[in-house]
Amino acid sequence: MIKLHEILSSFFGIGYIRKGGGTVAAIATALIWYVAVAVPDSGMAIGAVLLVIVYGIWAGNVVEKKWGKDSSKVVIDEVAGMLVALLFIPVTVLNVFVALVLFRFFDILKPLLIRRLEKLPGGWGVMGDDVLAGIYSNIVLQVLLLLKLW
Repeated sequence: MIKLHEILSSFFGIGYIRKGGGTVAAIATALIWYVAVAVPDSGMAIGAVLLVIVYGIWAGNVVEKKWGKDSSKVVIDEVAGMLVALLFIPVTVLNVFVALVLFRFFDILKPLLIRRLEKLPGGWGVMGDDVLAGIYSNIVLQVLLLLKLW
C-alpha cells in the first residue's frame, strides 16, 4: 500500500525530479485539466478536486513516515492547488496559463497566511498551503475575468 501512496503522492514520479518538480506537476495538471475538463464547474470536476485534496491529506500522512516532513517528492499538493486554481474558470489556453502563473506565484512566495498553513501537522500541512495558494489564484483570476481584461 505504501508504494501506491508513493506513486500517487509523487504524481506518478514527477516528485522525483530534483529541481522544479512542483512546477512540473502544476504544468502537467494544467495540461490535463485543459484537455479533459470541458465544464470546470461540473459536479465531476468539483468531486475530482475534493478527492485529490482528501487523498493528498491521507497520503501526506502516510509518506511522511518514510520521506520526512513535506518532502519535495510529494507533489500531489501542487496538483490539488492547481486544480483549485482552475475550478470554475472557463477552460481556455490563456486562462489555464494565467492560473498556472498565479498559482506558482502564491505557492512560491507564500503570502497572506499561506506559510502558516504549511506548519500544520502531517498531510494537513502538506496540502493546506497549496490549497490556499490555489484559492487565492482562483479569486484573482475570477476578478481579472470579471474585469474583462481579455
